[in-house]
Amino acid sequence: MNRNAADVVLEFIDCINSHDVAKLATLMSDDLLLVDGLGQQTRGRSQVQKGWRAYFSWFPDYTIEVYDAVSRGELVAVFGSAEGTYSVRGKLLPENHWKIPSAWRAIVRDGCIVEWQVYADNEPIWKVMRAKRY
Repeated sequence: MNRNAADVVLEFIDCINSHDVAKLATLMSDDLLLVDGLGQQTRGRSQVQKGWRAYFSWFPDYTIEVYDAVSRGELVAVFGSAEGTYSVRGKLLPENHWKIPSAWRAIVRDGCIVEWQVYADNEPIWKVMRAKRY
């Protein structure tokens, strides 16, 4: 089955929402470039997998909600929100929850994501993390 770029991106988001790092990896190119909301870059499937594992340990309930997606060829833009709860000593307290408007830009080639960029204001997340609420 030949999937279009938008299908690949939406499947990638489904894997993020289910925290399935192994399946995420099957949708990444070997040299995937991930750019986070602060502009920090991570390159390579294995490095990005490590990053996702760490992120899911910090935010065990992290999810993306898609409001809209548009695609043109291999470029896909997704608009929605991201949310999660910062885990402190294994506890997910309501005051450690955040939700932010977000957008993602992806480039898909040969059924794999080669670039994944996040556009979001991370300050609400950092504010929760700095508070270290127990």
